[in-house]
Amino acid sequence: MNLHFRPILTALRRHKSGTLLIALQIALTLAIVCNALFIIHARLANLSKASGVDESSVFVIANQWAADWSTPQVDAQVQADLLALRRLPAVRDATPATGYPLKGGGWDNFVTLTPEQTQPTTDAAVYTGDANFLDTLGLKLVAGRNFRPDEVMVMGTQQATFSPTAIVSKALADKLFPAGDALGKSFYAMSPMPSTIVGIVDPLHRQGVDQYSNAHAGQALIWPIRSDDSRGLYYIVRAKPGQLAAAMREAPKALLAQSRLRIIDPKDGIQDYATIRHKVYDSDRGMAILMGIICVVLLAITAAGIVGLTSFWVGQRRRQIGVRRALGARQRDILAYFLTENFLISAAGVALGVVLAFAFNLWTVTRFALDRMSLGYVGVGVIVLLLLGQGAVLAPALRASRVSPVEATRSV
Repeated sequence: MNLHFRPILTALRRHKSGTLLIALQIALTLAIVCNALFIIHARLANLSKASGVDESSVFVIANQWAADWSTPQVDAQVQADLLALRRLPAVRDATPATGYPLKGGGWDNFVTLTPEQTQPTTDAAVYTGDANFLDTLGLKLVAGRNFRPDEVMVMGTQQATFSPTAIVSKALADKLFPAGDALGKSFYAMSPMPSTIVGIVDPLHRQGVDQYSNAHAGQALIWPIRSDDSRGLYYIVRAKPGQLAAAMREAPKALLAQSRLRIIDPKDGIQDYATIRHKVYDSDRGMAILMGIICVVLLAITAAGIVGLTSFWVGQRRRQIGVRRALGARQRDILAYFLTENFLISAAGVALGVVLAFAFNLWTVTRFALDRMSLGYVGVGVIVLLLLGQGAVLAPALRASRVSPVEATRSV
């Protein structure tokens, strides 16, 4: 083996600049491709995250009031609106809310297990809804019960939000009570008064899809509060199976028939969940496509560099190739020589690229609070770069193996 590698290493030392450039190009490509694959996988994983909502049947109406009403006036109008929506032939249920999964209004609250606790146990997205909230969204109750109508309170524009009862997501329940005994237990959410867990749903996505929301994925709570905000609210409507389009046509007409002192944008004010999901994850989808394009371009440039350099070396070494052929070297020996030479260059570049890949990932972790990249992405990148290098060098290596001794010596 030493006799086989010695002439290759000697030749590479004579072409230090070209060898170094290709090795560095492979290293940089590996570092970028590994992190790009990690980002692509993370973004695509977001696209398939379950919201907990019956997305094929649910749509959202963003309703704003065109009058400065008091809380009792808004509450009366909201109840009239809900009655009208629930009476529609294509509608199964409806509920008012300050926010909804994936996107919408609402807020977050720090959650503690005792009122004296200074550091929060976690953070939870807060939803408000009446006793129809679970059925309207299609949320699955895995333990406990739903809210009773007598537990539903009214929330005006400036009123503080709190409820003595709550339904929480399984992710939040497991975070607060890892032993699995969350039902019936109490927690504190920015209030000196406790909220008792009466039900657990699974899953339930938060309102956002940003890095902070991902860090507390699935941790959410629902309070039995009917939103009567004079500035506006969301009406969440669940259509009967196969009647989504009809429900979306009928619902705004029913609301306007109850009162025309409202604003509903005909384009963005009424959205089904397919549209909501598409818009929410549009940046993730775009980032995945961009990273994919960058990977393809970098791999193509690296392959072109390997082909160009090897072709140049074949042209320079025609005499040496001819001499080796005259001394009895077979075509497969010449082919193996160039494949081995390129493998050594690629291996050196890959070794440096692994270090750069983890260094770049560490920088993104500290700078942008991203997750750490697993070894799997680096392993895939290493295999891709090594195979790419051998594939790129194959064509010029085959041309070199076909050089005849006579043609090589005449070219000198």
